[in-house]
Amino acid sequence: MKVLALIDGEHYPPVTQDAILSIEGDVKAAVFIGGTEKVGSIDELTQHLGLPVYMTHDRDFSTIIRLIVDTCKKYGIEQVVDLSDEPVVNYESRFSIGSVLMKEGVEYRGSDFIFTPPSTDKVLEKPSFMVVGMTKRVGKTAVSGYMARLLKAHGYTPCIVTMGRGGPAEPEIIRGDMITLTPSYLLQQADSGKHAASDHWENALTSRVVTVGCRRCGGGMAGTPFTSNVVKGAQLANTLDTDIVIMEGSGITLPPVYTDKHIVVAGAHQSVKFIREYFGPFRILLADLVIVTMCEEPMASPEKVNEMEKILDDIHPGVLQAHCVFRPHPLGEIKGRKIVLTTTAPSSILETKIVPYLEETFDCDVVGFSPYLSNRPKVKQDLETYLPRADLLLTEIKASAIDVATREALKKGLDVVYMDNILHVVGGNVLNLEDTLLRMIKEVSS
Repeated sequence: MKVLALIDGEHYPPVTQDAILSIEGDVKAAVFIGGTEKVGSIDELTQHLGLPVYMTHDRDFSTIIRLIVDTCKKYGIEQVVDLSDEPVVNYESRFSIGSVLMKEGVEYRGSDFIFTPPSTDKVLEKPSFMVVGMTKRVGKTAVSGYMARLLKAHGYTPCIVTMGRGGPAEPEIIRGDMITLTPSYLLQQADSGKHAASDHWENALTSRVVTVGCRRCGGGMAGTPFTSNVVKGAQLANTLDTDIVIMEGSGITLPPVYTDKHIVVAGAHQSVKFIREYFGPFRILLADLVIVTMCEEPMASPEKVNEMEKILDDIHPGVLQAHCVFRPHPLGEIKGRKIVLTTTAPSSILETKIVPYLEETFDCDVVGFSPYLSNRPKVKQDLETYLPRADLLLTEIKASAIDVATREALKKGLDVVYMDNILHVVGGNVLNLEDTLLRMIKEVSS
């Protein structure tokens, strides 16, 4: 293994030399990252260590990180070993180093930590995209579905591979392009033991494309699942009569499969701390496009959205950003109906944006809503209150949408219509999301 050592001037050169000699691997060079207390010139240090030592006189830490990356590329480094210490580095700067190195596929190790780049098996044989999130419930599935419909409209035949926490033990194919997924059919699937509101069912229903459902358990700090069958799912996608693959992440976990392009979905309502710090920058650095969702009050103020935009540009200068809001799109007729709406969206956005939009756009009467699809007892309680006033249930396909919401509505003889969430661009440096995605699609397909 080719190794780069990070060293500082807070250690005497003989101490640093002994530490370098103890490293397992082929130490090619060292980067001096700061400190002056116990060293003389860099030339003297180079001679003492018997290694090329690189440094920059610009002490801005981003410049030091660029030097580390450049040196890694020069020597084909596979692992960076950090022999420095406080006060030259701290927790924050080490996460910054780790984020950049993992993006470059280089392992970063210290005396009591190892940051390993997420595994990305090169198994896909078709052009591919990855859609991943900065947290749960920011709209990854809606973005994947949007892309799939765009691909279909322009003559492609896409496949979406998902990796839900309720996915199947063996990857399963849903032919959303061929079969009709009715409420009663989905309920039958739930009764057979399947999680019929998993992302691959939602994508199949909302976008009418073929999907492959996989599962994963656990998620590491940089997005590696503890276990998954996603690689098998990607191999299965190779066998299908499709020409482009969308790999969809789960929560903040990344599919362990190499793809040609990365779309990262962040929520404007998120704490900027988790964008700017820890391994937030790692995910942003992966992005060919960042879609920032929920860019409206009460989810996020204009000032918060502007702050998010600046942070993203600081981490990944010039990265494409599309600032968006979601609006509901029923997949069936709801005009003139009395509706109960169930979603995972907060009640604040339902009251101020979603319900008024539905009533004005689709000429319906929302007689009750529940934001508790992810809380089974609470959504069931809301349904008991509101369903007697309604003649139709309109629901997202999330969490307990099938085995609780759909079941309760059908038991009471109500119609059930499922709902998609459509992206509307409201800002950022990407004003035409469709054109931007089509350009990216052409780049991976050429």
